[in-house]
Amino acid sequence: MQQPSESSFPTLETPRLLLRMFRESDLNAYAQMCGDPEVMRYLNDGEPLSREDAWRHMAMVVGHWSLRRFGLWAVELKESGAMIGRIGCYRPEGWPELEVGWALRRDYWGRGYAAEGARASLRFAFTQLKADHVVSIIHPLNTASIALAKSLGESLERESIVRATKVVIYGISRHAWERISAETDLN
Repeated sequence: MQQPSESSFPTLETPRLLLRMFRESDLNAYAQMCGDPEVMRYLNDGEPLSREDAWRHMAMVVGHWSLRRFGLWAVELKESGAMIGRIGCYRPEGWPELEVGWALRRDYWGRGYAAEGARASLRFAFTQLKADHVVSIIHPLNTASIALAKSLGESLERESIVRATKVVIYGISRHAWERISAETDLN
């Protein structure tokens, strides 16, 4: 059986980032990120992943692309080629809504990379996936991600429980995103 090639999935470029399909060679960097307790504090059950579980998660991300034709991208710095995290669109079975989510290796926090990649992912969700509404599902104590969601134009919609974890759900409609995008493009 022929496997889909990396080129059969879309790649996004921003001024500093390449959002691309995961490769097996990303495992070291991905396992480092997923094994960092500080990075994982607000993700999933809040526990770091073993290298083996990071590989399984990376494989699930690739499988999400194969089944849904969208998913999380590996985030690569154009300048150095370093794989620094994951950003993209996500909606596995049982997920509340189409989500734009992000997670970066701790060494790359605070440089605007998550916002840059999340904006590109939102654009993809509304223009390519034709979404009417997109959310970001965030642990209520994750103030950095809440601030990022707000900077994207998302607003608090509700509290919920997702996979036994209390979360806040920020969201934005297509109409609001189009208005914000038009205003931003003019400035």
